[in-house]
Amino acid sequence: MTQPTPPALSRRQLLGLAAAGAALPLAAQPARAQSPAQVPAQPWPAKPLRVVVAFPPGGLADVLMRHLQAPLQEALGQPLLIDNRGGAAGNLAATEVIRNGGDGHTVLVTVTTTESVNPLLFPRLGFDPQRDLQHVALLANTQLFLATRPTLPPSTVAELVAYAKARPGQLSYGSAGSGTTPHLAGELFKQGAGVFATHIPYRGAAPVIQDLIAGQVDFGFVPGTVFPAVKAGKLKLLAVASRQRPPNRPDAPTLAEAGVPGVYADTLFGVYAPAAMPSTHVQRLNQAINRLLATEPIKARFAELGADAVPLSPEAFKAMVAGEVKVFGGIVRARGIQVD
Repeated sequence: MTQPTPPALSRRQLLGLAAAGAALPLAAQPARAQSPAQVPAQPWPAKPLRVVVAFPPGGLADVLMRHLQAPLQEALGQPLLIDNRGGAAGNLAATEVIRNGGDGHTVLVTVTTTESVNPLLFPRLGFDPQRDLQHVALLANTQLFLATRPTLPPSTVAELVAYAKARPGQLSYGSAGSGTTPHLAGELFKQGAGVFATHIPYRGAAPVIQDLIAGQVDFGFVPGTVFPAVKAGKLKLLAVASRQRPPNRPDAPTLAEAGVPGVYADTLFGVYAPAAMPSTHVQRLNQAINRLLATEPIKARFAELGADAVPLSPEAFKAMVAGEVKVFGGIVRARGIQVD
């Protein structure tokens, strides 16, 4: 943490110090007090960096950050302590960082809908993300996949739509929380397919996946962390909620290809800092993260999860989220989506 700047000296005091210094032997000169401009700034980070992740362990935000943890520690010269604070679609973690992150060594990892959608869904949010947070770095753009419990009879999107229409109100879908991109994807799917299913919000994607495997919910839009479960036959993967098939899952059709247009719900994960963090610290962290995102090992690990590493400046990250505000804000208003 940067030390407080010593109080400014008057012109008379400065002249007195200069005169006294001139009278000292040359060998004693280094002992003179430095002026404030000469005091070197303390390097940052000066202690471990706390990374508050807005979702539980095992969720995509957590997994992405843990892939970066070791190399980022090495780059910054300080440990990274991951603090999982799942709940309320990222609001709990954001509140923690805003209220208790004033040490200059606390950042937030969350989905960008914490900023773009949550103010529309939570009338008493308790904070203003535009005012209280600042953009540090975008981590990844990730795809969401339509997956069903293994015992659900349909094996294609068309079969799922027909099955749901024959059983109005009987199916349920899980999401990472009200207002998250998986929730919006579910609403877009219902709208495009002309079906109804009950929304079940969770505190992150990991518990959704667990309940899908256990058969507690029927379907959901989930990240690429489900690939091992799909390979093991524990889940069915029907489609991707994106404009293009992902390179690592070319067998997954887009929902538009499967007959349900308009379901585009790529998810952005990013790093935020409290508004008071100095810009020099933000820039240092941005540069360190971006260097790692550009390396082949990190890009490959992210791709395995259906995520594209996206190094951006804080300004470009902010501009990208501004576009998301327009798109998802329109969906929330048009569908009348409310917090469950």
